[in-house]
Amino acid sequence: MEDECSVPPSLALPMLLLLLLLDGVRALSTTANKTTSKVPAVVVFGDSIVDPGNNNVLPTFARCNFPPYGKDFPGGKATGRFSNGRNPSDILASQLGVKEYVPAYLGTHLDAQELLTGISFASGGCGYDPLTSQLLIAVSLRHQLNLFKEYKEKLKRVAGEGRAADIIANSFYAVVTGTNDIATTYFLLPFRREEFDIPSYIAFLVRSASSFLQVTQKTQRSSEDPLTKD
Repeated sequence: MEDECSVPPSLALPMLLLLLLLDGVRALSTTANKTTSKVPAVVVFGDSIVDPGNNNVLPTFARCNFPPYGKDFPGGKATGRFSNGRNPSDILASQLGVKEYVPAYLGTHLDAQELLTGISFASGGCGYDPLTSQLLIAVSLRHQLNLFKEYKEKLKRVAGEGRAADIIANSFYAVVTGTNDIATTYFLLPFRREEFDIPSYIAFLVRSASSFLQVTQKTQRSSEDPLTKD
């Protein structure tokens, strides 16, 4: 008899890595006072695993701003998180002593404190493969980086250039994506299978991930936009 609680293979590795990350952060938090966190902010990129509601403003079916989602969130509110309560980025920020919830960048009114302590650009349906975001109508990683640049400018206006630079340099950055590429773009739909076998597609995703991280670092350090349009 099949285990009703089994995890699909495409989700197993991302979930394992998230659990290991959260376990490591939890261990660190036990040796530090949460009220004096050395991390000023948490900045999140990725897909539905860490999307706190950015997809609420998109014309996509990948949205969770309705019951029963959010039933265990304060007030029982469906915020757009793809869960019944907090998502992994919320838990991460809480364990680091930054704040309890990481808000969505899109479709929300963000006060100064929210901007100072971090934000999420994650969008359900996103992937390292640019085609994934197009197929699932999500905010692509490239556009998430453009939103991050916009966020940097807002942070400068709120905190001043010096403090904003310090926050950007010392924040905790999380990137959680890739499941949609494998589960949907490669296996469910035919487009990439015509071009790649699975080893070459994985290699393509690794190159895309490496490129994204390099561009993210450039965006952190520079006020110039190193990106091209989507």
